[in-house]
Amino acid sequence: MPGIPLSKREIRLLILAQLRLKPDSVLLDIGAGTGTIPIEVGLLCPKGQIIAVERDEEVANLIRKNCDCFGIENVQVVKGIAPDCLSELKQIYDRVCIEGGQPIQKILQAVWDHLPESGRIVATAINLETLYSISQSLSQLQARNVEVVQSAVNRLENRGFSQTLTAVDPMFILSGEKLN
Repeated sequence: MPGIPLSKREIRLLILAQLRLKPDSVLLDIGAGTGTIPIEVGLLCPKGQIIAVERDEEVANLIRKNCDCFGIENVQVVKGIAPDCLSELKQIYDRVCIEGGQPIQKILQAVWDHLPESGRIVATAINLETLYSISQSLSQLQARNVEVVQSAVNRLENRGFSQTLTAVDPMFILSGEKLN
């Protein structure tokens, strides 16, 4: 489907590394898009649970179809807008991935309130304003072990008779832990 964000493979690897998943992790993925992160986590953590939150019904159905294509059965798709829909969730999650969504500060506060000790949040930003908002929120929440990574990925592409390296749009990936 055109226009639906798709996390590039290299960015997914960085996000997965920052999540520091355990075999039985429960991941809340907000702004799941086509479901690339839930599918990767479903494959890596078959004993875990994944809650994919997506605001658009058509896109939520696409996540379900993509999970079926890969035989992933541990993904629950929730159609809703964060942070409002988060109060309806009954599961306790220990990992959170936020791949978009506004208001980012309210979303971070809502997930932080339900995150257990040693839980992790990973959030992505494609511009400086969002980077600052996430960074400021993690600071206000007193997140520990905060890390910021900026991706710089180039891919080889064929252009006519030559090959060139083409940059993938850079992204900021921020992470932090809840420690008491």
